[in-house]
Amino acid sequence: MSDLAAMQRTALDAVAAATDVMALDTVRVRYLGKKGELTGLLKRLGKLPAEERPAAGAEINTVKSALQQAISEKREALEQADLEARSNVDALDVTLPGRNAETGGLHPVTIVLQRIEHFFRGVGYDVVEGPEIEDDYHNFEALNLPEHHPARAMHDTFYFNPNLLLRTHTSPVQVRVMETREPPFRILCPGRVYRVDQPDPSHLPMFHQVEGLLIDHESSFADLKGTIVEFLRVFFEKEDLQVRFRPTYFPFTEPSAEVDVQCVHCDGNGCRVCSNTGWIEVMGSGMVHPKVLQYSGIDPEKFSGFAFGMGCDRLAMLRYGVDDLRHYLDNDLRFLRQFS
Repeated sequence: MSDLAAMQRTALDAVAAATDVMALDTVRVRYLGKKGELTGLLKRLGKLPAEERPAAGAEINTVKSALQQAISEKREALEQADLEARSNVDALDVTLPGRNAETGGLHPVTIVLQRIEHFFRGVGYDVVEGPEIEDDYHNFEALNLPEHHPARAMHDTFYFNPNLLLRTHTSPVQVRVMETREPPFRILCPGRVYRVDQPDPSHLPMFHQVEGLLIDHESSFADLKGTIVEFLRVFFEKEDLQVRFRPTYFPFTEPSAEVDVQCVHCDGNGCRVCSNTGWIEVMGSGMVHPKVLQYSGIDPEKFSGFAFGMGCDRLAMLRYGVDDLRHYLDNDLRFLRQFS
């Protein structure tokens, strides 16, 4: 016990001399560990006379507490100094440019949607969106597709119940606008649509569509042709692009026409993309059926109109040479970086 004061001074000096946390831990183990010098003194208390043990024990515990406090304070000081040193080395200069910053890009379908919207906004069309979950009336009946109409089978619809479904086209948005707005008006309706299709290079169960509608006092098929031909030539950036209209049938337009363009890959000479025909189908169109106008409360004697619809995913395939629609959903950075 006579060496306790000397041990305390030596221990405190060792704590003060420690230059890092590892050296400090060595001091702690030397004096306070299971086999430490101070721990050894506590174990030998039992050899003292009974009347001396309380005083000796209290004295040893006082030294132990002083040493523990000194170690704790030293540890805190060393850790703070280490933190400051590392902060100075790794200091962040917020004025420097970012490291390995990569510029992102828009998805090709998004780019195509923006190009389409930009053109039609420029000629006076309003862009309108609607719900993707539709009722049977707006998706079919109001478009002259009653319950047992055979054309319903063409849509392969996802039904929630007999009255609720995932929309098969964006035409219901047109119906809702006709129900709530007074003509004349011009609208463009972009959005996602859903049909029961197995994914393959040219089909997906979810794809993007844009439909346009013009209702006015006087509109004709010539107006429809002029609008579509100019749009396609601007979209494909070909002033001499050949466009043809083929008669077809749609329940919601009469007369109706499919629109083909000269193959943009082979300039009409014939290739794999156009199946060697020189033509590619890009959209459907026609004059709005009088019954569709009547369903929405518009007098077909006073107003007429035309409508058209196109698949943005297919247009993106043609414009960018994409050979498989499934590339749009793969999230493959090698594919997406091409459009950045």
